Amino acid sequence: MRKKRPRKKFKLRYLLISILVIIAAGFAVRSYSSTPLPDPTPPCELLQQFFAYIETGEFAAMYQMLTTVSQDSILLADFIERNRNIYEGILAENIAVTITEITTLPERPGRRFVDYTISMDTLAGEVTHSNQAIFELNEENEFRLQWSSHTIFPELRNTDRVRVSILPAQRGQIFDRNGVMLAGPGTASAVGFVPGRMREEEKHDDIAKVAELLEMTPEAVIRRLGASYVRDDTFVLLRTISREAQDLIDELLTVQGIMVSTAHVRYYPLGRRAAHLVGYIQNINAEELEARRGEGYHMNSVIGRAGLESIYEQQLRARDGREIFIVDEDGNRTTRVAILPPENGENIHLTIDAYIQNRLYEQFSADKSASVAMNPLTGEVLALVSTPSYDPNDFVRGMTTSIWTGLNEDENLPLFNRFRATFSPGSTMKAITAAIGVDADIFHPSEDFGPSGLSWQRNESWGRFFVTTVQTYSGPANLNNAMAWSDNIYFAKATLRIGAEIFADGLTEFGFGERIPFEYGLFSSTISRTGAFASDIQLADSGYGQGEVLMNPVHLAAIYASFVNNGNILEPQLILGRTPEVWRANVFSPTTANAVLDSLIYSIDVGTGRPTRIPGVTLAGKTGTAEIKLTQDDTTGRELGWFVLLTVDEIENPLLIVSMVEDVQDRGGSGYVVARVGEIMREHLR
Repeated sequence: MRKKRPRKKFKLRYLLISILVIIAAGFAVRSYSSTPLPDPTPPCELLQQFFAYIETGEFAAMYQMLTTVSQDSILLADFIERNRNIYEGILAENIAVTITEITTLPERPGRRFVDYTISMDTLAGEVTHSNQAIFELNEENEFRLQWSSHTIFPELRNTDRVRVSILPAQRGQIFDRNGVMLAGPGTASAVGFVPGRMREEEKHDDIAKVAELLEMTPEAVIRRLGASYVRDDTFVLLRTISREAQDLIDELLTVQGIMVSTAHVRYYPLGRRAAHLVGYIQNINAEELEARRGEGYHMNSVIGRAGLESIYEQQLRARDGREIFIVDEDGNRTTRVAILPPENGENIHLTIDAYIQNRLYEQFSADKSASVAMNPLTGEVLALVSTPSYDPNDFVRGMTTSIWTGLNEDENLPLFNRFRATFSPGSTMKAITAAIGVDADIFHPSEDFGPSGLSWQRNESWGRFFVTTVQTYSGPANLNNAMAWSDNIYFAKATLRIGAEIFADGLTEFGFGERIPFEYGLFSSTISRTGAFASDIQLADSGYGQGEVLMNPVHLAAIYASFVNNGNILEPQLILGRTPEVWRANVFSPTTANAVLDSLIYSIDVGTGRPTRIPGVTLAGKTGTAEIKLTQDDTTGRELGWFVLLTVDEIENPLLIVSMVEDVQDRGGSGYVVARVGEIMREHLR
């Protein structure tokens, strides 16, 4: 049998093929690995993007830009929390990064040193610092940032914390013309529990008793005691009450665990006497805080809610300072990052005279009324009173449910500001009608309109409607007598003679339908609902202050002052020291002004204002009773009583008073107002 030959040739061939495969594979690997990777994003661009993510809140995206070593040093959740708490806590925005230099070390070609300056706006002002960022090139040929807390602030270590401190400022005060404080710093009594001092077994009974005394619910007290920050020695504030409430304080102190301390609050010394004028402040709410974002308010800020506190909020407000600083792990300060000094609010000095304000309130505190006092020669407002009123200190100390319910359910509307509103002016309108007619040369002050009795109508087309007047008088029906005895028929005739167009134009010249230029913001006086007169009857009624005419008390005061200012209506002024400004110039001539003024003087000397006469003093004025009736035959309608009284002589302290009282029917009509205004004028001129 023949032996088989060795398969050397096959093995050699197999070996050669294997070698070729290995060589081919090697070439393939070499070919693949030699494909160039894309150029990495430059570190300067990455740094800009890193800080841009802060303003959009993309902290997770920032984390993805870190080196592996940096990510190993801090978890994603911790990174997000730390950065968000710091940047959002200081209200960082408008972040700008400027690259100053990029450096590479020969021995570390994959590392870049980026020097930069960063600036940002914060709640403590602009923060600017220089820093250095280090970027490392990873295996994917991408630069990644070496991060630590130094990246946030150079002085910040990983164990440090960033804190923000409020530096309190003082809200501006409000003073009257003589330096009497109307709003400013005061003290009250802060009432609260100290949990560690409470009786354990009787705790619920004590809570119930205190809640009743403070007009709170026991549940509200329990919620406050259960707050997360409360410890045994914490003073848990329940309510702030008046320091004068001594009986209440004594009763509260019989409960073990109750503490009463002094609290610094906004205080309104005149209380109810100037509530609608001065207004009040309260803590800012969430909606207001959001609307005023970036204006320096914070969750503990106060804001003007009503009156001058609201109108002059920007001037009065305290702009609290802020300090951003770093503390170490033991709570010790290490570095100040930024500081914004506190800025106290401006003090405001008013033209108001606190004495006159007080007296007007005292005279009409039991009424629904509005009163304005003014220097007729300058337009300076000396008093603005609305009654009934409320105590603005209640809003500051914390309104109880019973007080708030009482204010809202009171049918006399104590929260309603009457000196801002408009009312039917009654016969006080007659001076305006006279000025329009005399100045247009439609009738002369001495002209006799003839007798008309106690009722009159233009013709039979008026049907059952008659203009009525209260009393007849001897002598001619001229301007002086008609004004003195408040003759409705005279002024109805005068208005019809003037005509609807001229009368409406005249009222427009007096400022009807326009915004009254006054800091407070008043409702505009109006001619009618439509701005025109629908009939001769409405026109005639309007001439003596009925119809649909509505007037604001401050506007009425400014018009009456024009009779001693040669026909110029001055702007009412509320801020002390301003130069008198003319609102409506030359509304009527000086001759007309003197003629109407003479009739107003005559009204005080011999007419319906006679009870206010002061021997040796020249006064002018006009009474008015506006009837609020559904029909002419209505005998149960309401009446508004008006009285305007002003000094005419050149004296040191000239004074004009306008007062309106609702519901004077069965109380003497306008005579009820006359007696009270006259008393204040006599006191003023003593």
